[in-house]
Amino acid sequence: MASIKHFDHVGVTVRDLDRATAFFVSLGLEIEGRSFVEGDFIDTVIGIPDSKTEIVMLRTAEGGTTVELSSFVRPEPEEVDSPAMATRLGLRSLAFEVDDLDTYVSRLAEDGYSLVGGVGQYEGIWRMAYVRGPEQIIVALAQRIG
Repeated sequence: MASIKHFDHVGVTVRDLDRATAFFVSLGLEIEGRSFVEGDFIDTVIGIPDSKTEIVMLRTAEGGTTVELSSFVRPEPEEVDSPAMATRLGLRSLAFEVDDLDTYVSRLAEDGYSLVGGVGQYEGIWRMAYVRGPEQIIVALAQRIG
């Protein structure tokens, strides 16, 4: 039986690639690479003829799963009507474990990014908050406390 070898990356489509990249770099991710992708490969994989996208790959210092930010040059990206809440079907959030949740929340607030709700605590083990980043991306930040 075939098996998954590892979790490689999560892809997020954005309009402003520089702003989204800066947001994730401020969280502590590092840029692994940046390039344009177009041609038969991408057209076939995403099912959109004559597409072109610019991507940035980001990773934590420890490696592992990466975040792929993609900004389409063509076709024009589709706008989201309103900020998605946790009940919206589809990808809900990207989650990262952090060492000091309050520091992250404060720093992101200074950059204009607000909490979706509040800071919650789960059974004395985790403190967690959802932050709405650029282009309505929800990032879950969790700190192990127990």
